Amino acid sequence: MKKIFLTAMIAVFGVANAQSDAFRGTNDMRYQIGVNLQDGGTGVMTSLDYGLGESFSIGAQAGYLLGAKEIDALGKPSFGDRFDIKARFNANLGSVLGLPQNIDVYPGLNLGLKNFGGHIGTRVFFDKGFGLFAEAQFPFAKYDEKDKVYNNLNNQFQMNVGVSFDISKK
Repeated sequence: MKKIFLTAMIAVFGVANAQSDAFRGTNDMRYQIGVNLQDGGTGVMTSLDYGLGESFSIGAQAGYLLGAKEIDALGKPSFGDRFDIKARFNANLGSVLGLPQNIDVYPGLNLGLKNFGGHIGTRVFFDKGFGLFAEAQFPFAKYDEKDKVYNNLNNQFQMNVGVSFDISKK
């Protein structure tokens, strides 16, 4: 997982000819779709962020694990074990840190079905409306600490990597 994250970060920061803003502020909308990587499963995730101000956005995220490891004699993980939805709050720091307009770094908080946690991500736009993102997520407080069979799915450190689209009305 560390190699995937490092490769994604190099790709994100290694682009010199980007031509689009990564985050413009109020009324900015970014849609992301990608792969979710975590211990015990791999799946898809999607998120939508909406700009509230020059450096703040709110949004939602949903994910579903397609390939979850099964534990012998216990069967497959249920839909509830595989699915997660979260509300998000981001501090979009690209302009604050003086990064090029096509790069944004966004730490934030998320409140989901499984936990209250945080995330830090970056996105870079190559062309008007299209870019890549990489994001790490981690729980601060899990809602259910009981030792359940598949309780750790969507309730642990995760990496999300994929594509990002600018869907703002300009």
